[in-house]
Amino acid sequence: MSIDLATATSFMATHARVLDRRRFELLTGRADPGAVLAALDGYRNADGGYGWGLEADLRSPESQPGAALHAFEVFGDVAPVTTGRAVELCDWLGTVTLPDGGLPFALPLTVREGTAPWWAAGAATPGSSLQITAVTAAAAHRVAVHDRGVAGHPWLARATRHCLDVIGAIEERPTAYVLLFAVLFLDAVHDTHPEAAGLLRRLGEHVPADGVVAVEGGTENEVLRPLDFAPLPGRPARALFTPEVIAADLERLAGEQWDDGGWTVEYARISPAGVLDWRGHATVHAVELLRRNGTLALSEPA
Repeated sequence: MSIDLATATSFMATHARVLDRRRFELLTGRADPGAVLAALDGYRNADGGYGWGLEADLRSPESQPGAALHAFEVFGDVAPVTTGRAVELCDWLGTVTLPDGGLPFALPLTVREGTAPWWAAGAATPGSSLQITAVTAAAAHRVAVHDRGVAGHPWLARATRHCLDVIGAIEERPTAYVLLFAVLFLDAVHDTHPEAAGLLRRLGEHVPADGVVAVEGGTENEVLRPLDFAPLPGRPARALFTPEVIAADLERLAGEQWDDGGWTVEYARISPAGVLDWRGHATVHAVELLRRNGTLALSEPA
């Protein structure tokens, strides 16, 4: 299968924010990690956390747990390069972690314009969120593979223990995104926490064989797919699907490149800036997934 890298490159130049343009250049061998990290710094606050729309549907400037996920994505992009910013982010997360080790879904917003209603609702909901804690910790564990500072950070240990305990208590099928992020978390800690293997097998019983899970309260076409649950080859989550299911989903992903060169998401449209930001992020993600799965023949840009 192939995509048109030339039109993807043009799309990123004309539609994407600087951070994702730098990530795309790094992915295609035309940028260095320092340029990517410099772009990420534009979303950083003095407290060590991230905001300012790094999470595209959370435009408020203050540091948020939801933005930490995307910062860890970038720290993973630049591996094996490390940066002290990753440990500083763990330090900040430690300051907002609740007594049980979990993160709140969101912190109070200083700017509500352009922000999705679920973030505002989450900021008003007390208690820990497995959804946010699991996906943030999963991304941090990917960074911890090459960053000893993150691997040994007390925040990550607390968050990991919280997620393992809460996932272990799940009896009924969780909502779509909780299911997804719990699977990603268990896949990420599989190599370091022996109990994750059994929890992954048990939670995997809630994932259908075709990997298609409708998102409650989402848009008409919003579903999760096999590559959402098991994006990387050779990882334990891949055992949830047959090779044929993964191959078909890779074909689907490659075929979803638009004529303008980019990909899109099925989320609700919240703000004009958020729509463009998500498309740039989705384009980087699609090219990265296709390449890492070894199924992508890239045509050279003009």
